[in-house]
Amino acid sequence: MRRPTLFLMVGLPGSGKTTRARDLEREHDAIRFSPDEWMKPLFGVSDVDGRRDVLEGRLIWTAGQVLRRGGNAILDFGLWGRDERAALHWFAEDCGAGARTISANADAETLLERVSRRWHEDPDATWEMDAAALAEWRAAFQEPAEDELAGTWHPSPPAGFATWRSWMGERWPTSVQGVDRPVTRP
Repeated sequence: MRRPTLFLMVGLPGSGKTTRARDLEREHDAIRFSPDEWMKPLFGVSDVDGRRDVLEGRLIWTAGQVLRRGGNAILDFGLWGRDERAALHWFAEDCGAGARTISANADAETLLERVSRRWHEDPDATWEMDAAALAEWRAAFQEPAEDELAGTWHPSPPAGFATWRSWMGERWPTSVQGVDRPVTRP
């Protein structure tokens, strides 16, 4: 029996994450979770009063249910931070699955062209973004290192957190609550 996989889609808006995620969805009979596809219809904005973190947490929790039942899941989130990805690698293992970081990248000009085209073609499904926002986000983005992409990376939780579960409980409050065991806080 094959081991289920949690695919982590990493990259900035317009980098090609969702296009690749849709391909993986078909290739691996996976369920894809994208907060953008929920935020716009529910709230009309990318984030409102921290609700995106709550929504992402529930999508992670649901992906965990899929993994525990032997299915594949894709988190099409962007996942700009290395700690986010490390926590989700741990989460996949805790669900009896493997994790694969899939990185998408494009130069600044291509990112802007793609997000602008998306906005003009389907404004109900995306948000308007400009070069300044993309530059700011690029500065905050942490590129995956080779060990992460190779799956040989098993970092410890950040300072102040005894476990990745406790870190996830802070980052995505609804991600680990009610997952077969109580959330423990440091």
